[in-house]
Amino acid sequence: DQAVFGIVQGGLEGDLRQESAEALRRLPFEGFAVGGLSVGEGPEAMGMALRATTPHLPVDKPRYLMGVGQPQDIVNAVAAGIDMFDCVLPTRCGRNSLVYTFAGQVRLRNACHAADQRPLEEGCPCLACRHSRSYIRHLFLAGEMLGPVLASIHNLTFYQRLVARLREAVVAGSFARGSRPRSSERPHGRRAGGRSEAAGRSALVHAARWPIHFRLRSPVDSADRTCSSSRIYPNSSSPTCRSCW
Repeated sequence: DQAVFGIVQGGLEGDLRQESAEALRRLPFEGFAVGGLSVGEGPEAMGMALRATTPHLPVDKPRYLMGVGQPQDIVNAVAAGIDMFDCVLPTRCGRNSLVYTFAGQVRLRNACHAADQRPLEEGCPCLACRHSRSYIRHLFLAGEMLGPVLASIHNLTFYQRLVARLREAVVAGSFARGSRPRSSERPHGRRAGGRSEAAGRSALVHAARWPIHFRLRSPVDSADRTCSSSRIYPNSSSPTCRSCW
């Protein structure tokens, strides 16, 4: 199935975004996208643009934020009423040895991981977390393509787990705008060259409190695997985890 979305524009001007949204909602679109953001304007400006846009979009149709983004951007966008996202960061960063965890970013090329036998993230069900950080770091240093593949799989799984927990909180009514971290608590900046692993702990800890898992039969093996949905929209059907393909 395909759906046609109208794309709201207007830059950082709230009145232009309102005008665009109100004109588009009169047309028979299946959903609405918010475009023209994540182009270097910064998280505060993005948040202001979203808050100027979403109140003028229908509540019974999905809202899609184009090209976003960093984990904290997604948390903030959900708080502003966004349902769906797309972004190259999980695989782009994975190919460049940067992985995301609920404790913050991990840069696998750093020497501190040379003998680190921990998985990328405790409790993560992805294929990469069956291996140690030191092994995946070795793959990158040796130029083995398996390193970027495993890091990308982990990042995709992390994003699915993050957004699934946000979806659970939205459905349960426990996601409050006031629960967003302050700007000083953000885990990392707009680019992949952000802060250290420890910098994200306070910022994403509230998302880690919202566990949601689906028990699915994995095609990889015969054992049940804990997977998560990448969809927020409450009316979506029970999904499968693409990272287990």
